[in-house]
Amino acid sequence: MAKVGIIGGSGLYSIDGVAQLQELQMWDTPFGQPSDSFFTGELDGIEVVFLSRHGRGHRISPSEINYRANIFGMKKLGVDAVISVSACGSLREELKPMDFVVPHQIVDWTKGRKSTFFEGGIVAHASFADPISREVADIVAQAGRESGATVHEGGTYITMEGPQFSTKAESNLYRQWGMDIIGMTNATEAKLAREAEISYATLAAVTDYDCWHPAHDSVTVEMIIQNLTANVANAKKILKTAIPLIGKLENFSAQDAMKYAIITAQDKLTNQHLRELEPIIGKYIK
Repeated sequence: MAKVGIIGGSGLYSIDGVAQLQELQMWDTPFGQPSDSFFTGELDGIEVVFLSRHGRGHRISPSEINYRANIFGMKKLGVDAVISVSACGSLREELKPMDFVVPHQIVDWTKGRKSTFFEGGIVAHASFADPISREVADIVAQAGRESGATVHEGGTYITMEGPQFSTKAESNLYRQWGMDIIGMTNATEAKLAREAEISYATLAAVTDYDCWHPAHDSVTVEMIIQNLTANVANAKKILKTAIPLIGKLENFSAQDAMKYAIITAQDKLTNQHLRELEPIIGKYIK
């Protein structure tokens, strides 16, 4: 059986039916400390790993999240697929607050984040044409429909830097570009997940209409928290259905993503490279 990771809020740990929940601290990754402890458990015979993206109490800004440590920790724990549960703003009239979106594409509009494990003398170019793993996304979308939620499948998630929300000019620009939803985290996670050969999909909870909508007030934290909190129960229902199905998948689209991606000659790799990146590149180094 595959192992499924969930990155989202700390409230997701309490999905009905998750057994043997244990807290695991991992402060020794080569990339520093993850956002919080990892919580491991079991749902219908499938191993699950939970991580609070912003830390319990929401104490880490999107720009300050140690994305590399978070994804590296998931890899070290043997996770095959990650579902990212994220709040997002809608850039389309039909994508209403309290709906869910399972996007198929991502645009990275962040600035200066660490979004690769490969640096300091080792170079790799991972294929990223399809950043979302459809075998996982399809299950998440179907689970959403079965739960009774309003789920939109497809579209593009643009990742902005934040932590400020968009200006009206920016919001309208993203709409002109053809973007559908906006958030502050997923592009960085998806890039690192691909390098770690972890299949990645997003369950995005629409909390607001960003600030472009003429009949909608400017987005506020109060609005986001209110709508996100109201949708936590629906997210849990979706995950409860999706996790066992994903765990039974035999193949994942990202599982060999780095097979031909590492460009640096093996005789140029240092012991530090081999030691720190062993969970990611170990199977390719002879």
